[in-house]
Amino acid sequence: MTPSGTNREGREGTAEAGREGRDGAAGTGREGRDGLAPPAAAPWTAAWELLLPTASAPARARGRTLQAALREAIRTGRLAPGTRLPPSRELAADLKVSRGLVTDAYEQLTTEGYLRSGRGAGTWVGEAVRSAPPRARDLAPRAPGARAGFLPGTPDLSLFPRAAWAAAQRAVLAEVPHHTLGYPDPRGLPRLRTALAELLTRRRGVVADPERIVVVSGVAQAATVLGYALHARGVRAVGVEDPGSPGHDALYAATGISTVRLPLDAEGLAIGPLRESGVRCVVTTPAHQFPSGIAYSAGRRADLLDWARSVDGLIVEDDYDGDFRYDRAPVGALQGLDPERVAYTGSVSKSLAPGLRLGWLLVPESLAEEIVERKRFMDLGHPSLDQAAFARFVERGDYDRQLRRCQRAYRERRDTLVAALEEHFPGTEVSGIAAGLHVIAALPGRYGPPDRFLGRAAAAGVALRPLADHGRVPDDDGVRLVLGYAHLSPARIRENVRLMSEAVAS
Repeated sequence: MTPSGTNREGREGTAEAGREGRDGAAGTGREGRDGLAPPAAAPWTAAWELLLPTASAPARARGRTLQAALREAIRTGRLAPGTRLPPSRELAADLKVSRGLVTDAYEQLTTEGYLRSGRGAGTWVGEAVRSAPPRARDLAPRAPGARAGFLPGTPDLSLFPRAAWAAAQRAVLAEVPHHTLGYPDPRGLPRLRTALAELLTRRRGVVADPERIVVVSGVAQAATVLGYALHARGVRAVGVEDPGSPGHDALYAATGISTVRLPLDAEGLAIGPLRESGVRCVVTTPAHQFPSGIAYSAGRRADLLDWARSVDGLIVEDDYDGDFRYDRAPVGALQGLDPERVAYTGSVSKSLAPGLRLGWLLVPESLAEEIVERKRFMDLGHPSLDQAAFARFVERGDYDRQLRRCQRAYRERRDTLVAALEEHFPGTEVSGIAAGLHVIAALPGRYGPPDRFLGRAAAAGVALRPLADHGRVPDDDGVRLVLGYAHLSPARIRENVRLMSEAVAS
């Protein structure tokens, strides 16, 4: 508020108080006749009701509160264009505030175009704001109308360690130096890259030089940064697993690179079709292939590296859930065998929450400079406070504890799903290693054909993902499903399988 406004508020507030003393308080007199509101027929009744909270605001904030309330009422249409507002004297009395405060609010909103006024003609809602602003829509991926579902790829977000994460955030806010709040190193905070190097070396067997780790907002950004760098080198096609993640096609297409689908066999990516394809870069999930659930054999991993060396090529290793193996220690990352032929990427999307948008990319030395420059111009670096919080989370052992907690929960849920399928769909074959957040379930032929099965399940509100959505499947009429279980409690898993059984039985 300007000094002149402050003075006027002081003069008019004093004068108003004097009048109220002489007249027994004008506002109080009207309230005595009609209760708390002005006469029902008054054109400013709606304004009075909308602005009443202004009176309870702290004294220094009443002006801002009144202006904000008027703006919001006009934007949302609760005060329609052409509505006449009460005279400043009467509205001030109704709200028990100074007349100067109301006058200042009217003048400010008139200047902004929300109100219009003329000498002796009163104050009116202007025509500039025609309708309420559009509400933001929530486009987060969800299954519309589903009562139950086994859609893969989602962890149990209720396992997020809120208390430990909040403690990490409070600690870093207190301890980080001021310069940390500036634009960060595009690779990420040195503290986090150092912590990640130790973590990934210990848990995943990678060769992790902190200087070649780039902090990214998940595997999707890692693929995009790689795609741009490869495109600049003349690469126009990359190989992807078939079946595989459908997201890879769109991510690489956005960088100008097409994808070539390459078949799998029982050991992993088939080497013959890979050599015949002519590509020099391939995207793989060797620790736990998505969606088939197999782990690449030792021989196939060696063959894949031999191919990369022979064509001067690159393997992109998506280690999306490599920490979650339930029957033995996880298979180590392929990157550890040849760091100069493998770009390794992972994230906290399955272990903490995808909404954190935190991941990492380990790049070969030959690509490091280009990747860092691409990352710099893409977003000027990942948020510093999030990085610092995660670094502390890793350093103190909280991340290891979180992984152990998730492993226990997800192993129980996988076992529950396998048992429930056997009870309600006898003869179902569950394939893939005991790992990750999903299984492949091949139902007996009597439940086919797939379209009828899926249609009945959808009609009952059970969301399912067929294996066919991810690429090539065996040529038969069997029902093959990719069933995600991590986001469901054991009781909900049993209930969902029962609902699915009842749906198809009908």
